Amino acid sequence: MFKEKFDFYDKTVLKSYDLDSAARYQLKMLDSLDNFTRKHSESVANLTCRICDYLHLNKDFTIYCTTCAYLHDIGKMFIPPSILQKPGKLTDDEYEIMKTHTSIGYKMCMNDTKLRPYSAGPRWHHEALDGSGYPDGLKGDKIPIEDQIIRVADEFDAIVSKRQYKSHVGITDTLKMLIENAHSGKNNIPATKALKKVVIDDTIYEISCTFDYLDYLKENIKRLKQIKKYYDKMTSSHSQKQKNYYLEGMKMLFTEGETEENFQNILSEYKEALSSRSQVIDKLNAELKEIKKLKI
Repeated sequence: MFKEKFDFYDKTVLKSYDLDSAARYQLKMLDSLDNFTRKHSESVANLTCRICDYLHLNKDFTIYCTTCAYLHDIGKMFIPPSILQKPGKLTDDEYEIMKTHTSIGYKMCMNDTKLRPYSAGPRWHHEALDGSGYPDGLKGDKIPIEDQIIRVADEFDAIVSKRQYKSHVGITDTLKMLIENAHSGKNNIPATKALKKVVIDDTIYEISCTFDYLDYLKENIKRLKQIKKYYDKMTSSHSQKQKNYYLEGMKMLFTEGETEENFQNILSEYKEALSSRSQVIDKLNAELKEIKKLKI
């Protein structure tokens, strides 16, 4: 599946956000994280940026909020790998250690003048509007708006991702969980509504990409079927001249890596892919319908 990749390090993106060398330094801090946490941080920043856009927040705040999101888990570089990468559920003691990544990340930012402006992201992204979060148990408006947004993005990516200590959960069920958290007073409702719009956009985009891939498969299946016709005529021909004629026709239709010996296997693979991708579209359309029904 061809999915659009949001890469904040890409020169085009950096230019569009007018990030200077100091801001790039802040983002480069992610190089110190383990690969999984870095990818998670990039995904949360992506979601945060797009949620800000749907909330119609100004460009400067969107840049600030997105950078806070990139740095939100920076404190995890000091969490022991045995806890951070544990395949099973954390014990209560291990969970308490995991929670310290918020205060560790905050101290890291406060001790670095280039990171200090973004210290709110690491410290309060696990706070809940009802006061049930950590590390400070802040409630309501006392939680910075950037952290209210990051919390929604962070929860979504944490649940749908295949983390070491969680089983994968579908997108619709994940949204239901976040909507329940919004209704129960834990999560920011406008940010949750914006997240739903982002997920709808991504689902529609994935459907569009899958249709493009179906077109690619159909074109190649048509071409390979023509090759098969030439092949059948070649094998049934009695004269070498006719055999050579059909063989040349086959060669003209071959693409890189295809040969007289393997094209039929490739044709079978394309047919199987066409069937499976068609089923993917049906599932995505069904999921899109369910997502649109969700009330926030």
